[in-house]
Amino acid sequence: MPKVLIVEDDAAMATALGDGFAYEGYDVVLTRDGEAGLKAAREGAPDVIVLDVMMPKLSGLDVCKRLRSEGSSVPIIMLTARGQEIDKVLGLKLGADDYVTKPFGFMELMARVEALLRRTAGGARHAEVYGFGDVVVDFKKAELKKSGTPIEVTARELKLLEYFIAHRGEVVPRERLLDQVWEYDSAPLTRTVDMHVAKLRKKIEDNPAD
Repeated sequence: MPKVLIVEDDAAMATALGDGFAYEGYDVVLTRDGEAGLKAAREGAPDVIVLDVMMPKLSGLDVCKRLRSEGSSVPIIMLTARGQEIDKVLGLKLGADDYVTKPFGFMELMARVEALLRRTAGGARHAEVYGFGDVVVDFKKAELKKSGTPIEVTARELKLLEYFIAHRGEVVPRERLLDQVWEYDSAPLTRTVDMHVAKLRKKIEDNPAD
């Protein structure tokens, strides 16, 4: 599972973020000041860092600057307060990958984190060819075979299957699939996910009714 380091001095905010990421299947590390956050980033090898700007001991800007000066390429999302436009600009100049302005919705932050993980080496690289049971799928060639017989699948079904494989062992909410596979900013019809999953199951499972 991906590891997220949350560096946030506000106890309530830190707990809420930690609980949210844990629920989404992340390995969570929480620190409450910049010095502890910098140490955890250096020693804990996180896949992504959620970093508040205003913190005791070291600011988020200082933490970001030191990590980048040391050659770290870990994705960093800065948390800034409303009106701190200068902090946003400085954060991006110092090497932050993105920022979110408080107050924010957790799903917005989650979407930005996952987008970063997809774009960077910290995100899981998907295998071009993957097999399970009597199914073999070649994502590069966009081909799927069951018991050696080619099965016609749509591009969306392949993308859905690829996402499930990359997150095997996890329970993935419909809203997350809509965001990651359909890339909707909101979830107009979660039934869309149900229909595509049902069609995919009919193609790859021996008994999709079970």
